[in-house]
Amino acid sequence: MNPLNPRFLSSVYRKEPIPSFLVTIGLVDAAIGGLSSSISLFSLGIVTVGGAIAFRWLSQQRPTTPKQSIAQTYLPPASSNSVPKIATPKRKRSI
Repeated sequence: MNPLNPRFLSSVYRKEPIPSFLVTIGLVDAAIGGLSSSISLFSLGIVTVGGAIAFRWLSQQRPTTPKQSIAQTYLPPASSNSVPKIATPKRKRSI
């Protein structure tokens, strides 16, 4: 086995967890159905693998448009840029 395969498989599994899980389940079903001569389990596994591959292909085909964030302003644009000074009365210290 090529040493790159475990790295490749783990990176694909992390990026696409749902289709990878469905492919794993479908392959196990197909293997069990093929070894035990159960046509229905074998066909269920093949359909599951095909559905997972189609799901992954369709999710990659959708164009992802980045949402542009619109800056929210709380003050009108004509407001003054200077911050008003707060007038606090000075206390006399008694020692």
